[in-house]
Amino acid sequence: MFWVILATGVILLAGMLAGSIAYLTLTVKAVNLNRRQSNFIDSVTHELKSPIASLKLYLQTLTRRNVGEEQQLDFHRFMLEDVERLDSLINHLLDAARIERGTEPSEMEDVRLDQLLGQCSTAACLRYRVPEDTIMVECPRITLRSQPVQLEILFRNLIDNAVKYGGNPRAVVVRARVAHEQQVIVSIIDNGNGIPANQKRKVFGRFVRLGNELERSQPGTGLGLHLVRNVTKSVGGSVRILDRSDQPGTEFQVILRGLVSDEAADAGDAGSESSHTK
Repeated sequence: MFWVILATGVILLAGMLAGSIAYLTLTVKAVNLNRRQSNFIDSVTHELKSPIASLKLYLQTLTRRNVGEEQQLDFHRFMLEDVERLDSLINHLLDAARIERGTEPSEMEDVRLDQLLGQCSTAACLRYRVPEDTIMVECPRITLRSQPVQLEILFRNLIDNAVKYGGNPRAVVVRARVAHEQQVIVSIIDNGNGIPANQKRKVFGRFVRLGNELERSQPGTGLGLHLVRNVTKSVGGSVRILDRSDQPGTEFQVILRGLVSDEAADAGDAGSESSHTK
């Protein structure tokens, strides 16, 4: 009876400890999620109020005062930038909502990866008003069988992040190559401050942004890398942050499948056909 009672007590104690640990773990996760959601609300509120306040100020100035033609052009340019900022934020939130619901289009099409990377790079340079040579794209002619909308969201967010958090002056390299087993590896490298090793997995979480929300100099919602991770999974790929401890900056590596053709393979096929014809 003594050993039975002892064994029962040990089992009950172990169960109570396991329950307490599970409860504390869930509580900590809930607190962290609430904190991230609060940061997300703060950042979205700031992203909405800042351009709206700017637009209101410019419109009031144009209505109440006579300004010169050159100043009017400047005001119109500033207002267009604010509208683009709002449009980008809304598209970001809509992308996140669609992917969370799983309602993104799933049609498979042939996508020219080199053209897509070039378009995303040009758009990022225009958005941040940096020279086009800020982003160097090194990609041969590669065609993938994938979902173009998903790939556009994936690389738009990664290249946007690289430019946003780059150094001074900013320098971003986008490099793609064909690997074994018909895989394509795309690397996006910036020259910013980098991501601490203990944060490399956390940054892909929803609403996660490094640092204090009130001390950040760059706008954002904490959804960009969360979208990157989910989109990469949806197209059957993977994404990771490589270790660059010996160099400044951050390197994101995306592995994609669905290779249809690439420049080297096409050149080899053309050479084979030419030899065969001779």
